[in-house]
Amino acid sequence: MIPVILSGGSGTRLWPVSRKIHPKQFWPLVSEASMLQETCKRLAGYECAEDPIVVCNTDHRFFVAHQLEETGLDNASIILEPMGRSRAPATPSIMQ
Repeated sequence: MIPVILSGGSGTRLWPVSRKIHPKQFWPLVSEASMLQETCKRLAGYECAEDPIVVCNTDHRFFVAHQLEETGLDNASIILEPMGRSRAPATPSIMQ
């Protein structure tokens, strides 16, 4: 199983904490870890799960890479979407 994590967001729904440059998925809201990191940690319970593929926009690629590294997922892949699609499929380019 290859988990795909959609990590997009415009930072408007949890304002003023969440902003366009630093949306809610990168904030530690309910624990010491961000929501993205909490999602990645839940994958550890599945033996058949490979490292995830995280889909994000280009503005957040370094946040995602850093948070994946902090979680210990050095082999996770990041797919960049060129623009937000409101939860619809995106035409990605791959960052490794």
